[in-house]
Amino acid sequence: MKKFISEFKTFALRGNVMDMAVGVLIGGAFSSIITSLTENLINPILGAAGNTDLSAYALVLGGVELRYGAFLTSVINFFITALVLFCMLRAVNKLLHFRKREEEPAAPTTKTCPFCMSEIPIAATRCPHCTSQLAEPEN
Repeated sequence: MKKFISEFKTFALRGNVMDMAVGVLIGGAFSSIITSLTENLINPILGAAGNTDLSAYALVLGGVELRYGAFLTSVINFFITALVLFCMLRAVNKLLHFRKREEEPAAPTTKTCPFCMSEIPIAATRCPHCTSQLAEPEN
């Protein structure tokens, strides 16, 4: 039980959990901004044909009211949020890729003995496995 509590404490106090908590809070605030944008700007423009916004559209079947306008508002909110997040992640990935330099492959440190096919240091002049004399290393 002590090990479990210790592992949980290590997990909870790591930066990843705190970063995730901050991300969730910022995401909630961002969601309210997108909802406001949709309800106050986009819906009135889209509902201009009916002289109302989309959230007022409803269908009554028997005693049940199906508010498909509110559903359409939620769908629009989702697509706007997804578009903004896509653009933000794309920009972050470009920045990370821009900063990342292509690493050159390291120079080889070993070579293969042509007689016994063992791997030997590149500067070796004699194979330690078969004792064959090798050509002088190139400079």
